[in-house]
Amino acid sequence: MRKRYGLAALLLAFLNFGSVAAQTISGDLVNESLSASPGDPVRGRAIVASRQTGLCLLCHSGPFPEERFQGNLAPELGRSAGRLSASELRARIVDASRFNPDTIMPAYYRVDQLFRVAPKFTGQTILTGQEIEDVVAFLVGMNKQNSQ
Repeated sequence: MRKRYGLAALLLAFLNFGSVAAQTISGDLVNESLSASPGDPVRGRAIVASRQTGLCLLCHSGPFPEERFQGNLAPELGRSAGRLSASELRARIVDASRFNPDTIMPAYYRVDQLFRVAPKFTGQTILTGQEIEDVVAFLVGMNKQNSQ
């Protein structure tokens, strides 16, 4: 019985790794969506502003008047979103270290070659594919607002 549970857990871990590894960065783009559903900008805004989920505002600032403390270590989100396409934004959220090896931004959708990961989080991404699509939708929406 234990072997069955062990094999099931191993299979689930393998399937999870496979789905994450299937998304590749081509140049500086991730063209394919990471989920079956389109991103929701309202959910994306909530993830970006969340101090428990995205943690984006630890380093970035943005159009969040309700958030008193915002970071100044990374570019303002409106500026970043304004110069990048959805595919470029997605690639940077998936793994920012591909573009800047010295970045402090975490790889939100990578499970390998990570350092100082708590054992209970090993093999897990920080955000799901759907959450990344939601964040991308929010950032692209910011881009459209900024260009008007």
